[in-house]
Amino acid sequence: MATLKLTAVGTSTGVVIPKEMLTHMRVERGDSLHVVETPEGYLLTPFDPAIEAQLKAGREFMKEYRDAFKALAK
Repeated sequence: MATLKLTAVGTSTGVVIPKEMLTHMRVERGDSLHVVETPEGYLLTPFDPAIEAQLKAGREFMKEYRDAFKALAK
């Protein structure tokens, strides 16, 4: 567990994320992070939950029409 420090950024408030944490999340300056509210608190993640839902729907569609995709691949 790490403690993050809040700091002033102009008239807003920012948070300083240690380099090790950024490396572990595979993000760098300029990337976007998403905040997801969970029952345990907030989750900071580089993965967009909306994209994950779209990928899940696509996987289900491809599974349902597996035979058609196999025929098209020939």
